[in-house]
Amino acid sequence: MAAVPSEVSDPPRRRIRRRSFADILTQVGLPIVALSLLGFACWYVWTTRRVTSNPPPPIEPAHSPFADALAASGLVEPQTENIAVGSATAGVVVQVLVKVGDSVEPGTPLFRLDDRQLRADLAVRRSVVSQAKSELVRLEAEPRKEKIPVLAAQVNEAQATVLREADSLRRAEETFARKVTTEQDLIARREAYAGAEANLERTQADLALLQAGSWEYDRDVTRTAIAKAEAEVAKIETDLDRLIVRAQVASRILQLNVRPGEFVGAPPGQPLVILGDVERLHVRVDIDEYDIARFNPAAKASAVPRGSLQTRYPLEFVRVEPFVVPKKSLTGETTERVDTRVLQVIYVCEPSELPPLYVGQQVEVYIDATQPTSGQATP
Repeated sequence: MAAVPSEVSDPPRRRIRRRSFADILTQVGLPIVALSLLGFACWYVWTTRRVTSNPPPPIEPAHSPFADALAASGLVEPQTENIAVGSATAGVVVQVLVKVGDSVEPGTPLFRLDDRQLRADLAVRRSVVSQAKSELVRLEAEPRKEKIPVLAAQVNEAQATVLREADSLRRAEETFARKVTTEQDLIARREAYAGAEANLERTQADLALLQAGSWEYDRDVTRTAIAKAEAEVAKIETDLDRLIVRAQVASRILQLNVRPGEFVGAPPGQPLVILGDVERLHVRVDIDEYDIARFNPAAKASAVPRGSLQTRYPLEFVRVEPFVVPKKSLTGETTERVDTRVLQVIYVCEPSELPPLYVGQQVEVYIDATQPTSGQATP
């Protein structure tokens, strides 16, 4: 029997679209990327978290040997302190006579300046002294015996002239009385006679002056000139000696800042040589003004040098410099107070068998503060 077609048609079938690569990337790739980024964020947060740890220091810090200590910074210096030697005279250095590390005694030459100009002036002044001394010898040797006969002959000549003029005047008076000559001739003869007598008196005075020798006051003036010239020579010799800079105390050359050919003396305070007595070293300790009340000069103290914090040097009190000064010696610590004043205390340090200390080396100083202070520290 044939089928009868239905009046109601079947619903249309949905077409199934195949998934593309973009659909797969969106549905699978994005979740994977998101999970990866989430994992990276968790890893980053975990690795960059703040971790509190107390690693051991690379070098064990110094420890105070006292239960209660006053800590301060110190600076090693010579027993005589640092002596900065300069030149009082400006000039060019021609010779350096020492080297770093040399031991010198008082009066040992350190360096010498150019002295050619002063030596030329010295030669001139010495010639002036010789000239003045020769003049004094000449004055003291007066009268010169060879000059006396010359003046004696002049006196005799003047006497003869007086006799001749006296005879001429007598004859002129006789002839004038007889009215033979005029009055003018008589006056001329009288004037000639007076001139002859004056000339005789002058030659006699010259002879007497020569025989009397030099005047005492002339010799005194010459002696004064000699003293003045010798004083000028001594002054130049002193200036020459000042061109050789010498050590004033027994010490050792710590630093040498001068070379041959350099011009020194400008500025005048320029330290050219630094020296000091290092047979016994001192430690200059800066005690903060807030800790002065806790300081006891009789308390024990020790120093620990930087770089060798396990080595301890015993210190012995020497003196207190009772003038509180602004802090100048800095340790470089970030917690260090610089806007303060310090009391400087001097200790002596004798390393004995310990490693040597050097001038300028910084040390950490610990002073026992468990003992009660016995009043104000005395210098």
